[in-house]
Amino acid sequence: MKYTNLLASIKRESATQLQVSTPENWMQGRTIYGGLSAALCYEAARPLAGDKPLRSAQIAFVGPAGGDLKADASLLREGKNTAYITADLSGENGIGSHATFVFGAHRDSPINHWNAPELPSDAGEPEEKTSFFPEGVGPAFTQQFDIQFAFGSVPMSGAETADLGLWMRHKDRAAPDDITALLAIGDTPPPAAMALLSGPARISSMNWSIDVVAENADTENGWYFARHTAETLRNGYSAQNMTLWNRAGKPIMLSRQTIAVFD
Repeated sequence: MKYTNLLASIKRESATQLQVSTPENWMQGRTIYGGLSAALCYEAARPLAGDKPLRSAQIAFVGPAGGDLKADASLLREGKNTAYITADLSGENGIGSHATFVFGAHRDSPINHWNAPELPSDAGEPEEKTSFFPEGVGPAFTQQFDIQFAFGSVPMSGAETADLGLWMRHKDRAAPDDITALLAIGDTPPPAAMALLSGPARISSMNWSIDVVAENADTENGWYFARHTAETLRNGYSAQNMTLWNRAGKPIMLSRQTIAVFD
């Protein structure tokens, strides 16, 4: 099922609760793909925020979830400028994801400090790169995206460094450049730490911490560039840093993630 068709199939039970049936081509092993989990939680939470844009999110991937799912949102607190909203995505096995979103209205300020990472010089252009996943390789959800390899070490290559750069976009060209679509694609790259492994291993994303640093998610022809760098891999866990830019090289989202590695 295409991204826009999946969103169109969402049934709203109320302003803060939605239901959706997730198809097999959005699965990642035993659960739906984490980016889609985050996007569904956001869709449940968004009506409670009014016109305040998303500033930050904390998403915990608690357990596997697939098939018929529901997302419930609740307002923790709303002030003049900000709103704190939680959302739980659950299925027959209980809670799959728990998210906390922070929405904040724009405020004029005399301070304008900007020291966000620049687009890597070796990112190149997506049209010049080769596909990251060969035909028929990769989790089912990767069918939903064009993913082009720019630089770095590939998973299970036994590399000494864990740094991966990819161009990505929704294959569904009707997908808008909005926050829901951004969350749905933002967790697409495999954990950078997988490059340190010499063979197959079970992995699981545990959480995703996000800061949205742009006014919008606009980009050219749907393309975003993601760079994921693993800073640690020890005692069965990896911490990684993640940055997402638009096609023009503007940082859109800064994030971090903790990965469980069962090697």
